[in-house]
Amino acid sequence: MTKLKSIEELKNLRLLLKDETFKEDKERIRACTGTACLATGAKKVIERIEEGARQKGLEVEIVKTGCQGLCQKGPVMKVEPFGYFYQRVKSDDAPELVTNTLSAGFPVRRLLFRDSIYEEPYELMDSLPFYKKQYRIALRNNGRIDPNNINHYIAVGGYSAFEKALEGMTPDEVLDEVDRANLRGRGGAGFPAGKKWRHTKKAPGELKFVVANGDEGDPGAFMDRSIMEGDPHSLIEGMLLCAYAIQARYGFIYVRHEYPLAVRNLRVAIKQAEELGLLGEDILGSGFSFYLDIREGAGAFVCGESTALVASIEGDRGFPRPRPPRLSEPGGGLWGHPTNLNNIETYACVPPIIEKGADWFLSIGTPNSPGTKVFALTGKVKNTGLVEVPMGTTLREIIFEIGGGIMGDKRFKAVQTGGPSGGCIPEQFLDHPVDFDSLRELGSMMGSGGLVVMDEDTCMVDVARYFLSFTQSESCGKCPPCRLGTFQMLNILERITTGKGVPEDLEILERYSRLIKEGSLCGLGQSALNPVISTMKYFRQEYEEHIYDKYCRAKVCTGLGFFRIEHSECFLCGLCKQACAYGAVKESKDRFFIEQAECTKCKACYIACPIDAVKIEKQPKEAARR
Repeated sequence: MTKLKSIEELKNLRLLLKDETFKEDKERIRACTGTACLATGAKKVIERIEEGARQKGLEVEIVKTGCQGLCQKGPVMKVEPFGYFYQRVKSDDAPELVTNTLSAGFPVRRLLFRDSIYEEPYELMDSLPFYKKQYRIALRNNGRIDPNNINHYIAVGGYSAFEKALEGMTPDEVLDEVDRANLRGRGGAGFPAGKKWRHTKKAPGELKFVVANGDEGDPGAFMDRSIMEGDPHSLIEGMLLCAYAIQARYGFIYVRHEYPLAVRNLRVAIKQAEELGLLGEDILGSGFSFYLDIREGAGAFVCGESTALVASIEGDRGFPRPRPPRLSEPGGGLWGHPTNLNNIETYACVPPIIEKGADWFLSIGTPNSPGTKVFALTGKVKNTGLVEVPMGTTLREIIFEIGGGIMGDKRFKAVQTGGPSGGCIPEQFLDHPVDFDSLRELGSMMGSGGLVVMDEDTCMVDVARYFLSFTQSESCGKCPPCRLGTFQMLNILERITTGKGVPEDLEILERYSRLIKEGSLCGLGQSALNPVISTMKYFRQEYEEHIYDKYCRAKVCTGLGFFRIEHSECFLCGLCKQACAYGAVKESKDRFFIEQAECTKCKACYIACPIDAVKIEKQPKEAARR
């Protein structure tokens, strides 16, 4: 790889690659090799296709791309120039794919996406409802290029924004453009990136750092991972632009250790950028120098907090530090030097802003939350995966139009946004726009972009318990409000979900929530109570049923409810009796019944019954009196 010595050489290389890399009439397969598709066998599928093509003497290019979004249907791929989109491709499908599509140009219909067996399949990727409403900025190259080939990134316009900045913009002009675009941080709080950059630049001291936060610890979240795996150069270019704007010389990408593919692809990308002269000393002969390295985290959720992340990079334990000083101020950042920290998605949005201008970015989304947001759509939704939509898109559009609705066509109950620090939003707000401010109004938050969908079979008290158990176990333990308060609240929620709650518990939960939020040192403790606060606000009746009626309407919690056998439905298989370890299920001549005095409400009989003849109901008043 020849090192580029000038901006003109980069321009010439782009022109050359643009003509040669992606010829429109060439037969090409863009196969997803993100983590999800690799886990479902994408590597073997690609090997079988390559082998079949060789045997038939076909020249087929296979581009091993990053995540293409529709993770639940993987392995997925797009076949060009036909435009066919195939899902759930197995290695045994390779011969038919080679014979029908690559040789004859016909689709393999059973591999096409369809909503149901009764409906016609979608042949083209752009016609799928999952992709139709998406607008991709941060994910613009995911599914298009090979992340391990820098030439692919350059061929689709990569590093042209950095080129534009070096050639015709001063550092202040780059900073002003990002500031004017009102790019708000995509990692959680939504603080404007331009203002953060400006604060770091104005800080005294010649040595400054640029850091990317790839410590994505939210359960079910994989937005940043997919960018690092599928388009690492967009992150590098975004960090280069930030470094140029604030005149920083060194940068770090902090990645959680549990993302081995992301780490590998980033290392390859950094090495290729260095070899081509896009990282290192005197980049493209401009006099600007920037060095980039990777630091792997140990998997602590608290290290997503800025000061804990800095401590981890420095080699210390990931403990949050009091602020001020802020990271952007002397004494607050890496080794005491001013440091700019943004998350992966934020940096990935910077190159298009510089290339197309702030006005273009402001025309997308809402006035106070411009641009797009990437969401990890998971839970009880038909089409789980990675979604990027303009800010202001409603929850209904994301869940029902893009996500395809609730699995099994059950009733929607709630959606949890913002990870374990977010809140649970009920059905009445489905038509609410999704942006930083509107979610905060509902008692939730954008967070890094997790969207966990819940159906009618979800117990909201148990959901609050689950998320609080996560944040409690991930608490670093430095400050007593978080360390002790979350532990006490978790104990109360565990009592309630096992039928041992008392009326006073509701008041205690509310009081502890206020105290922990006001007294915690960092954002983990301050936001850990959001799932509890939001579920108590919107689903208080379920808390009261657990405490007063000893009943879980979702039939999830053990130790609750009145168990009985519906004799008109029971066909006397006896599985309930076999499952009961306490001998509470009795048998008479023509029926089974549950002896209430011996029933421990363990749910074994309920789970064992194949026809739902075992019922869980609210305890009858006469039984309660006895």
